[in-house]
Amino acid sequence: MTWLTDPVAWWFSPFMESGIMRDALLGSLFTVVASSIVGTWVVLRGLTFLGDALAQGVLPGIAIAWALSVNPQIGAIVAAFVMVSGVNIIRATSPLPDDVSLGILCVGFLSLAVVLMSARGGFGDLNRFLFGSITAVNQEGIIRSGIFAVVSILFVTIGHRALSMATFDPAQAKIAGFSPRLAHFALLAMTALTVVNSFETVGSLLVFAFLIAPPTTASLLVKSVPRIIALSIILGAFAAVVGLLISYHSRTAAGATMALASVSIFFLGLLTHNFRLRSFAA
Repeated sequence: MTWLTDPVAWWFSPFMESGIMRDALLGSLFTVVASSIVGTWVVLRGLTFLGDALAQGVLPGIAIAWALSVNPQIGAIVAAFVMVSGVNIIRATSPLPDDVSLGILCVGFLSLAVVLMSARGGFGDLNRFLFGSITAVNQEGIIRSGIFAVVSILFVTIGHRALSMATFDPAQAKIAGFSPRLAHFALLAMTALTVVNSFETVGSLLVFAFLIAPPTTASLLVKSVPRIIALSIILGAFAAVVGLLISYHSRTAAGATMALASVSIFFLGLLTHNFRLRSFAA
């Protein structure tokens, strides 16, 4: 109960005393901004499984880049766009439901990554790529995350009308001169880039928690898209701070603890949502 009996020592001292914690917090907050903005549209368009598939789809590219001693970011970008292209090709040429084709691609890409890494004795690196190393983030990673957060803000600002109409009224979007297919592809691309940008901090799998949990929670509590994005960022930032502090005091894995905090906030939001419904019903 130190977080209550000695709040300064529990909540503030780790960030004041440790440069590593300050860097981890900054990198996490930038990741939250980008993932919340993109994740809001992923949730509203019902593409959560796609987000998970992309999180795993970047791994073969990372594995190949690691084996060739190339920057993993390059391999991740190539793999992400191969995954996006594969999704669109299967959707256009197959009668299978989207979730089936995504499941096949997801399993195939993840299996390929494990095979490639195991062949080179790189299971330790695979663990880092999967679960991240936020406490080892460097200045370059922080700057890159900050730049991408700005890019995400510009994306949602410029594309807000097109995304809104393509999501809620595709027919009206066509009449207004917007292409729902182009909007869909742009969102896929931004989702892929969000995963690529975040895999070195919270990990390619755990970024899925930040991409989905805060926006889903926010959508239960507020209705307009701008409010969902704003509340999602607040909830994600709170999960990042609490997760980092619990990890620091309890010596648990930082990325996984932050993701768990984010999911826990979702269940609290769900309870709040259900309580409000019952109150209105009464």
